[in-house]
Amino acid sequence: MSASVLFDSPGPRTRTRHRLYSVAAAVLLLLGAAWVARGLNDHGQFAYAKWEPFVTPSYVQALLVDGLLKTLEMAVLAIAGAVILGAALGLGKLSEHRWIRWPSAAVVEFFRATPVLLLMIFIWYRLGINEDSSGFLAVVFALTLYNGSVLAEVLRAGINAVPKGQSEAAYAIGMRKSQVMSVVVVPQAVKIMFPAIIAQCIVALKDTALGTAVLAPGLMYVGKAIYNEQHNQVPTVLVVAFLYVTVNLLLLWLATWAQKKYVGEKKLVVPMVGAADTGSAV
Repeated sequence: MSASVLFDSPGPRTRTRHRLYSVAAAVLLLLGAAWVARGLNDHGQFAYAKWEPFVTPSYVQALLVDGLLKTLEMAVLAIAGAVILGAALGLGKLSEHRWIRWPSAAVVEFFRATPVLLLMIFIWYRLGINEDSSGFLAVVFALTLYNGSVLAEVLRAGINAVPKGQSEAAYAIGMRKSQVMSVVVVPQAVKIMFPAIIAQCIVALKDTALGTAVLAPGLMYVGKAIYNEQHNQVPTVLVVAFLYVTVNLLLLWLATWAQKKYVGEKKLVVPMVGAADTGSAV
């Protein structure tokens, strides 16, 4: 194992101490979980009557179809819109023209600073609180505006993180600015931005839970209806949380797989000016 000049490899005593810390932390977590479980049991939260709805087909269907499926629909639409809006605003902030750069920066800063819940409520009232789809659309539009503004900053930072020599070399061989951005800069920036983009997608998925404030369909809406009827708040919250965590872990696994397959090992090929069907790896 090669040692870094900025990091000394831990010796036997340090490794032993770290193992002891890990064991102590695991024991504390187990004790905490046991304490929580005992408290729930003392209050009757593990009674079969409180968990029976989650083995009843009609309730399970409501959670998965009316709850989880609607949550995923809102998240997918919001993420797709946020990626498009973020790309437009991010490139706008990098524009050389002030009449494009300043409005883009103003939009990004405004929606980044506005709480998502307030956006949902404002859009919900603007669309009409009595409309059937107003809650669904309010969640999608609010998450699109907020996450699009965040992704715009991610895009700008990712492009600025690409070494200047890459674009200078591309200009030197006669490539236009659009070619430099699309062929040289953006593909390298994607590798830098990918973890932040995935993290923001997970944030968008979790923020759909705020839609319960505007009567939007989803897991929280169905869960609230279940515990209002069955009076089993804690079991319902635990089941809904389990579904959210499961979906987020699947999204993280899918993103990790996509990064390794399409981003991690892929070489960037820049076509040489004046050469047909040839390329050189950057």
